[in-house]
Amino acid sequence: MAVLGVGAAVRLRLRVLGRHLRLRGRRRTRRRRGGGGVEDEEEGGREAVVLVSGMGGSVLHARRRSNPRFDLRVWVRILRADADFRKYLWSLYNPDTGYVEPLDDDVEIVVPEDDHGLFAIDILDPSWFVEILHLSMVYHFHDMIDMLVDCGYKKGTTLFGYGYDFRQSNRIDKVMVGLRAKLETAYKVSGGKKVNIISHSMGGLLVSCFMSMNRDIFAKYVNKWICIACPFQGAPGCINDSLLTGLQFVYGFESFFFVSRWVMHQLLVECPSIYEMLPNPHFKWKKAPVVQVWRKNPEKDGIAELVLYEATNCLSLFQEALRNNELKYNGKTIALPFNMSVFKWATETRRILEDAELPDTVSFYNIYGTSYDTPYDVCYGSESSPIGDLSEVCHTMPVYTYVDGDGTVPIESTMADGFAAKERVGIEADHRGLLCDENVFELLKKWLGVKEESTRRRRLSKSKVTDFAPS
Repeated sequence: MAVLGVGAAVRLRLRVLGRHLRLRGRRRTRRRRGGGGVEDEEEGGREAVVLVSGMGGSVLHARRRSNPRFDLRVWVRILRADADFRKYLWSLYNPDTGYVEPLDDDVEIVVPEDDHGLFAIDILDPSWFVEILHLSMVYHFHDMIDMLVDCGYKKGTTLFGYGYDFRQSNRIDKVMVGLRAKLETAYKVSGGKKVNIISHSMGGLLVSCFMSMNRDIFAKYVNKWICIACPFQGAPGCINDSLLTGLQFVYGFESFFFVSRWVMHQLLVECPSIYEMLPNPHFKWKKAPVVQVWRKNPEKDGIAELVLYEATNCLSLFQEALRNNELKYNGKTIALPFNMSVFKWATETRRILEDAELPDTVSFYNIYGTSYDTPYDVCYGSESSPIGDLSEVCHTMPVYTYVDGDGTVPIESTMADGFAAKERVGIEADHRGLLCDENVFELLKKWLGVKEESTRRRRLSKSKVTDFAPS
């Protein structure tokens, strides 16, 4: 992603801030009217919507068991991001329980339930600093929530959010129990009407796991499932590289305020959710993704040779590259090699995902992003600067080969849901941009059968519908 010039960045910030103020004014007007309009007309007849976030899409708080008053937001935060991330979110996988656990035994990571679960997925850093600068990179479901409220949905009655600890597996008990409780609440509070789910990114895998493991419950509570940007078959370039060199959520000037790529890497090596998004080895890719490494051949006087690994089977590369990986915490050195226990857990998750069947009573819709260069193949080193020891890969910036997608997930993966979709629609937008895209909102309103109170709303993104493929 290119870095904006100062003038362009300022203009963008002013434009976004102006839009934010217009929306705030409209919400105040709606409150002065008593919140009427569409919601008064349709109260008692509307199906509830539950929004399910994806990887990194939930606010996380750290609490201390020894101090009930301690409660600190550790994800997302712009100020002191790196320091607090290391201190509270760095974790180890416990193979006996399947859970990721903080390095500090006194720390517990929780997702705030404020505003009926919507707070945790709205603005991921709701600090005054972000509010003043309107840093759009942390405005997650914010615009979609505004749009749904403007269509008459009421928080806590017909609109709910489901954020979760995204470090954990997409099928871990706590996450599955939490989603069931959220669906039951939405079902009961809205008057016994079935619920419509809107999931983003990895949230689609979580919903798939729930559906596979609780098919009867899913059929009982869910009417429609609208899936946005889900890596159904994995995200080959991004996820393979994240296990080797880390993950960067933002680029350019804003990255100076965020968690660094390497600090994020040391968390992801122990995260089942990341392993569960590795490319599906059983999927028939049009062209199998690969990982390439330019290596010095000691038997040929260090001549550079290009070594290829199938991206769906990089175990030997992961194990060799991460064999010396470690972190320092409170004066201790902790080994963090490639975790085979996590990999085995993720392999079982993949089986569960492949067994998922959509109930006949549930309507499924798939929205995917297009027209963005999306990492597919990954290469480390070069012919002129080859890798000696494979551990050097972890400190090498990757070079990608790109395919069409949303910048994170290839179209080939997002479209391959394996369900009898009512509609599949491609939108010219990036992975996070799909959450605030005007065309996406038009599709949601169409499929939910609702309309906004006014057509004066203006959003940041208005892109093209580039593909339409009925099932």
